[in-house]
Amino acid sequence: MFHSKPYGAIMCLIYSIICLTNYSAPLSASEFTTRTLTEQNLVDILVGSCIQSTRNCDPSGPIKEVKAALKAGKTFKIIKVKDVPGNGMVVAVQGIGGGGPWQYVIDRINQQNLAVLQSPERAVVELFSEYTGKDVVALVRSEAAGATAAALLLSADMNIPTLDGGITGRAVPEVQQSIPWINGIASIPTAIITPWGDQIIIKHAADEYRVEDISRAIAVASGGDAYITMTPMSGKMLEKGVIQGSITEAELFGRTVREATQKGKDPIDAIVAVSKGYKLFDGIVIKAEERGDRGFNWVEATLEGRGDFAGHVYKLFVKNENIVGWLDGKLNAISPDYIYNLDPDTGRSTLGIGYGGYVVGEKVALIGVPAPSQWRSKKGIELIGPRHFGFDFDYIPIEQLQRVKVKK
Repeated sequence: MFHSKPYGAIMCLIYSIICLTNYSAPLSASEFTTRTLTEQNLVDILVGSCIQSTRNCDPSGPIKEVKAALKAGKTFKIIKVKDVPGNGMVVAVQGIGGGGPWQYVIDRINQQNLAVLQSPERAVVELFSEYTGKDVVALVRSEAAGATAAALLLSADMNIPTLDGGITGRAVPEVQQSIPWINGIASIPTAIITPWGDQIIIKHAADEYRVEDISRAIAVASGGDAYITMTPMSGKMLEKGVIQGSITEAELFGRTVREATQKGKDPIDAIVAVSKGYKLFDGIVIKAEERGDRGFNWVEATLEGRGDFAGHVYKLFVKNENIVGWLDGKLNAISPDYIYNLDPDTGRSTLGIGYGGYVVGEKVALIGVPAPSQWRSKKGIELIGPRHFGFDFDYIPIEQLQRVKVKK
């Protein structure tokens, strides 16, 4: 059980009281067993995290930010789950968007010229610590894509490590879609900060769906943007609460496509090999219908095949992230399994537009990867399987769907 700092100096002087309270002081970051990341490590991680994201993602901005932080003397460290002390508190920090934000709120805020917080991510961690009385000893990324850079940068700024793990392993459209919630670990209490410093604590919620509803509504009412802490966990809870090694996997993916292109090899083939995945399609986007609604970006994209896939058509359903794919009208890949949309020439994630958007005319290679066992559990499929998104069919593992290959 985690205990907060002693309430008075006298408690530090009297050994018997320390024993009675079962107090154990939190370790400082310098006492952890960690790995320090180089600039190349960080670049590979950010490129690889975009690959993991199951949607479009541009790592160029985050790469500039981490390079600037390194020049400013910041140190980036990662820590393995086994090396986090059992009483240490770990949280995720997530930017939460709101498609279809209240335009009149945006207009009024522009007229008011409200000051914007310089570091809302740090502010929301401090709000969580202030409310709970517990120091955060490490950060865990909430999802792949930009949240990886956010976790790394915030950890470096706070001089604490980033956990080599994640609560999703991919990007997900909804807050409750997480490994902790599969195992009954809730995001309560949840701290929320808006870009202008509004502070909200969700002390209690009926379930994770309500955490999603409430936090998403705050984002929609705040110009489509807010920051939240998620799934507070002690070190003892991490075994059940995270997919271990997801930062290391991101680094592997980024290094793989970098080295493949440097050697003149096919980066898509290289990613398929290291991810133990499947090449689903290679084509050009010919249609992309997109709308913002209820805080999400909904996209239906159609690709026309090229090369070995000439004469075939691929369709995708997207709710911020790729959820279902059909090849020539037949199911081809289904969430919770991962669908990566990559640039065929570089192996990096396509740039797209917005959250999950596709640009007509862009070349896309689609890679399908089996989801970890946590996502394939009954609860995981309930949270992010096809019926959750309104489809009238059950999840079928990608291995089964790929037994039938496209005729070439």
